[in-house]
Amino acid sequence: MVWAALVDGIPLYPLYALLFADHGMSDADISGLFALWAVVSLAAEIPTGALADHVSRRALLAWCGVLQAAGFAAWTAWPAPAGFALGFVLWGVGGAFFSGTTEALLYDTLAVAGDTDAYARVRGRVAAAGLVGQVPAGLAAAPLYALGGYALVGWMSVAVSLGAAAMAWGLPDLRPRGDDGGDDEPGYLQALREGVREAVGSAAVRGALVASAALLSLEALEEYDVLLAREWGVPTGWVPLAVVWLPLAGALGAVVAGRLTSVSMTVLAGALGAGVALVAVAAVVRVPYGVLAIAAFYGVFRAVRVVVDMRLQHRIRGAARATVTSAAEFVGGVRGIAAFGLWAVWGVWGILALAVVIVVALPALIRVRGDGMRGTSG
Repeated sequence: MVWAALVDGIPLYPLYALLFADHGMSDADISGLFALWAVVSLAAEIPTGALADHVSRRALLAWCGVLQAAGFAAWTAWPAPAGFALGFVLWGVGGAFFSGTTEALLYDTLAVAGDTDAYARVRGRVAAAGLVGQVPAGLAAAPLYALGGYALVGWMSVAVSLGAAAMAWGLPDLRPRGDDGGDDEPGYLQALREGVREAVGSAAVRGALVASAALLSLEALEEYDVLLAREWGVPTGWVPLAVVWLPLAGALGAVVAGRLTSVSMTVLAGALGAGVALVAVAAVVRVPYGVLAIAAFYGVFRAVRVVVDMRLQHRIRGAARATVTSAAEFVGGVRGIAAFGLWAVWGVWGILALAVVIVVALPALIRVRGDGMRGTSG
């Protein structure tokens, strides 16, 4: 849990969009940086997922922290468009090491213990720890910025990322054993082939994968929350404190997710739709308190994300779990690029329109069933 808190406890998170804007980047330029981040992540996503099914997963998580630290160092030492782009390239590769690897490590560790039904509860707590870790980081961002500007915030973020890399080595790294008593661990190319085959060929897995990917694309809204806060009247120095409620709401939603595993996706999609409506109202009235609407959306969004991820994990039958999960991240990244493009053209309304489409589609995607299901909650 401490590792998860350090991974996301980065003081730069509530300020980096403002760092870009204050160094001459327009909204379109910032969207371009986010798109670059997404493209790099996409290119590395499935190959690193297969790697996580072949080598030590905790080693990959450690490298995630190192690359993330290098990205923040690039932003801090070279605050120019090229430096920002380099930072996103490094962070994109590091993020690919993280996604898919974390879920597979957690699920397989529970599988060895014979308790995969606990996945949603444990995954929710891990996600909540990461989100709660953002709170002290967000609270520290304002005084750090006041004391040393973006430079001090940046170097502190580098230090925290390196701390997370060190702690990753203490994580468990267990995997189920095959029926013959050997390790159920495919080679790299075999993992890549099996993972892609299951992601594409199993209707049950494919439906949950597309649902998970669709939700992932809505995380694009989080990248713009500080810009929205400032547009809605929050002074720059107060922005970190104004958006600190978002990870708290997200943590609450992630923890509650463990109690929602039997709730129908129609009900969960309706709750998510209500959150989207709140953000739309806030975008119309444009007052500082509108950030609370984003927090409400974020809480529901996180709960639904954990439940959908649980259903995806239950439906995966093969050993290439990280590869399949990374395939969901890949598809989500493609949709994320579309979300960044929608923001560049229509601002928050573009992402909200995408959210409405996803809310409508979720129940149908999760209802897809087949013989690839595992567990009782698919």
